[in-house]
Amino acid sequence: MNPGDDGVAISRVVETAASWDGAPLPSYPRGAPRVTILRATVPPHTTLAMHTHALVNAGVILRGELTVIAETGAQRMFRAGEGIVELVGTRHYGENRGDGELELVMFYAGTQGMSLSERADL
Repeated sequence: MNPGDDGVAISRVVETAASWDGAPLPSYPRGAPRVTILRATVPPHTTLAMHTHALVNAGVILRGELTVIAETGAQRMFRAGEGIVELVGTRHYGENRGDGELELVMFYAGTQGMSLSERADL
């Protein structure tokens, strides 16, 4: 896809070197690369488990709202159409506080054998 292609409209959702809380993203891990793309649907009024990520991941909210809460207490709400660059190495969880479903697509950039996330119960 090129911006000059007939009828093609391209808009940048997010471009950054930091996660949503402003922390710098780590370097990509060494090893055979693995890219994973997940599509998730979260029911209304659902709290996800506390977890961490060891790899850079980002996504786009397709429908609904996602509130992400870090263990530090920092939080941010993301709405449909917005991009999210997740926290790496910091415990956090997400909530769908709305009355409708939350739908998002997440992109993970890691290496073969890396876990996408690890549960981090209190």
